[in-house]
Amino acid sequence: MKPILSILFVCFFISASSQTTRLNGYAMYVFDDKFDSYYDNNNYYEGKFKGGLQWGAGIEYLPHQSSGIELIYLNQQTTALTTYAIPGSGVKTTNFDVGFNWLMLAGNRYMRKPGSKVEGFGGFMVGAAFINVDNPINGNSNSATKFAWGFRLGANIWASERMAIKLKADVLSAVQGAGGGLYFGTGGGGVGVSTYSSMYQFGLGGGLTFALGGHKTTPPPPTTIPQ
Repeated sequence: MKPILSILFVCFFISASSQTTRLNGYAMYVFDDKFDSYYDNNNYYEGKFKGGLQWGAGIEYLPHQSSGIELIYLNQQTTALTTYAIPGSGVKTTNFDVGFNWLMLAGNRYMRKPGSKVEGFGGFMVGAAFINVDNPINGNSNSATKFAWGFRLGANIWASERMAIKLKADVLSAVQGAGGGLYFGTGGGGVGVSTYSSMYQFGLGGGLTFALGGHKTTPPPPTTIPQ
């Protein structure tokens, strides 16, 4: 994960000089999540990711007071009790050790009444999930990188001009596979592509937001024109 951390550190130092930048820290509880993939009776898997702590951080640039673009890193270490069938090996059940590392780019939209300390937000995320799986029985391990997406809703409660308490709920999903097809018929030809995922991780939690530089959390007063 050194490349991911290096990217975040570079973004932090670049953003620190900006007057419209926030540093966000996250701590979430991610609930249990079932997953499955079925090809036939001799080739399938199904299981459940056990819920637990997810932590991370993000660097956010606000080109406008009501919108932001954020680079986010999230980490979760968990287990997945999985039943699977492999041709020639029969059906097995293993409690795998799983590590999730999410690198996401989020677009955030903010809503706030003048004078209020509460700032609501919502956003959509796209990026990549780096998944590491270890088999504790035989010591084998594997990893995969998947396209990921998600969305979130929440609120920042500003305790001061520089710090806010963050409350939020989000959903993250990694695409398990993709398929495509080419067809011809009397109506012409065409190409189709589809993706699928049975993994949807729902989390609740929050964190802290720190305003950097000359960031302002309240709109400036209206300008008075001399008569």
